[in-house]
Amino acid sequence: MQAALFQGRKIEAIKLYRAGTGAGLADAKTAVEKLEAELRVASPEKFTAQAGRQGCSTAMFVLCVFAMFFIGWMAAR
Repeated sequence: MQAALFQGRKIEAIKLYRAGTGAGLADAKTAVEKLEAELRVASPEKFTAQAGRQGCSTAMFVLCVFAMFFIGWMAAR
């Protein structure tokens, strides 16, 4: 479960917690989020997934560049 949290896979960690304890979804989510907070304080360097939405902004940038290229190409025709 800790490995999943370190890799940013919180849903997987919740599933593992539920499978191991039989807890309900809300209780499992609360417990996993508490564990994640404790781990972030104790071992912040082990977290490989970056917080935020950098992947989305990169994808939007690439999409905008492609759209500008396509519009320029269509205008030149």
